[in-house]
Amino acid sequence: MSLLLGGHSPKLFIRKPVLARASAGGSSPLVQTPPYVVASTDPCGPGHVLLDYAYFINDAPLLIKKAPVELVYNDAAVTTIGSSHGWVASLMHDVGTLRLNDDLNPVASDLHPKRISLPPLVTLPHCQTQIITNVSLSSLSPEEEDCVVAVKFMGPQLSFCRPSAAQGNSKWFNIRIANPSFFSSSVMFSKKHNMFCIPGAGGKLIASWDVCKDEHTPEIQVLRYHNLPELSVGEREVMDTCLTTQHLVESQSTGETFLVKCFRQAVDGGGTSLKPKAVMVFKRLDVSTKRTSFYVKYSRSRRSTNV
Repeated sequence: MSLLLGGHSPKLFIRKPVLARASAGGSSPLVQTPPYVVASTDPCGPGHVLLDYAYFINDAPLLIKKAPVELVYNDAAVTTIGSSHGWVASLMHDVGTLRLNDDLNPVASDLHPKRISLPPLVTLPHCQTQIITNVSLSSLSPEEEDCVVAVKFMGPQLSFCRPSAAQGNSKWFNIRIANPSFFSSSVMFSKKHNMFCIPGAGGKLIASWDVCKDEHTPEIQVLRYHNLPELSVGEREVMDTCLTTQHLVESQSTGETFLVKCFRQAVDGGGTSLKPKAVMVFKRLDVSTKRTSFYVKYSRSRRSTNV
């Protein structure tokens, strides 16, 4: 599973250390660097910054890499959406395209960075393509022949494209999602099921699309919860005032699927600053052979001391 964590703020992109894993040696996903963080950035001449990498293992070499300044400081022309395995997705507003580049891969070339420009975005009626929720890849690298890129826009539009055919007659396969509970959610690729999945608002539904089928209508799965944690009245009152977001993640080692609920509360009157208040993680348990419904079991809750 390759997930690009999204965001469309035009402000500083790398504010805190970014955890990632990069493929070494170009398009081969078999040789990888250890997990690392981009610990800091420093100006490096006109149009570039230096990225300082830190690894989570002992005796790993220190590495500093040069990258374009727009990777860190977005402007009206370019918005950095997110990154995964060293690949960065950027929205090029001036030409209306999505670009993939390997600027965050610590072993990629500074002098000859790879750039993959996807076809111009197509906006469906009553949709928009200027604000992207997130981008997800079906492979570790977009250079792999069978890799599919999924772009979830804020609102009803979901679009798919194969980067390997971007220089030929590649086109976007665009879907208009009917159910508004999926409009603000992010998309995730499940390697186990070979499907792109989107959780619905409130964590009650999951919509899935098979990458091998050009189908507009998704498979809908209904979530049923059991063994929920017992919360005090005060905790429930605080969580009822929080902004709740749902995220699907899949373990690369076990193939297990988890639904993560994040609760954040506004700390100012305008609601522009949000403070994390609680995180709940639920594990998927397959109990339906038709995969039309499944249970998720409460696994872990982490709440701040002042909840």
